[in-house]
Amino acid sequence: MSLLNSLKIKKGSKHRKKLLGRGMGSGRGGTSTNGHKGQKARSGGQFPRQGFEGGQTPLQRRTPKYGFVNPFRTDFQVVNIESFTKLSGEISPEVMKKEGLIKGRLPVKVLGHGKLSKGLTVKAHKFSKSAKTAIESSGGKAEVLE
Repeated sequence: MSLLNSLKIKKGSKHRKKLLGRGMGSGRGGTSTNGHKGQKARSGGQFPRQGFEGGQTPLQRRTPKYGFVNPFRTDFQVVNIESFTKLSGEISPEVMKKEGLIKGRLPVKVLGHGKLSKGLTVKAHKFSKSAKTAIESSGGKAEVLE
C-alpha cells in the first residue's frame, strides 16, 4: 500500500479551474459559458424541481384520482393463535414483542387461525370472533386492551 506523500503527480492531472466572468479578453467573459438567456443561463436554473416536465402538466397531476382514504383508519399487527402454542401463562403485547411475534408499536389483533391445546390469558387490542371462541373454548381468557 502506498502512502499519500509518496504518490507521484502525473502530467495533466493537476489543472487550473476555469475562471469565469473576467472580461471579454479572457475568452470566458460575457455569458460566462452559460449561453444566451434561457433557464440554464439563470441562477438556480440548472436543476428544476423533481417531477417538473418543462411546463407540461406533470404526471402526478395528469393521472386520475379516485376513491376514498379514511384518515381515521387504524392499522393492526396481526397474530394468529397458532403462534401461542409454545407460550404459557399470560400473553400480552410486550410478551409477543419479546418472543418476536410482533414488531413496532401498532395495536395488536389476534386472529383465530390454528388450534390451542391449553388455557391462556391473552391480552390484545382486538380479537376476531373465531380467535375469541378458540381461546375461551380451550379454557383461557381474551382480554381487550384500551
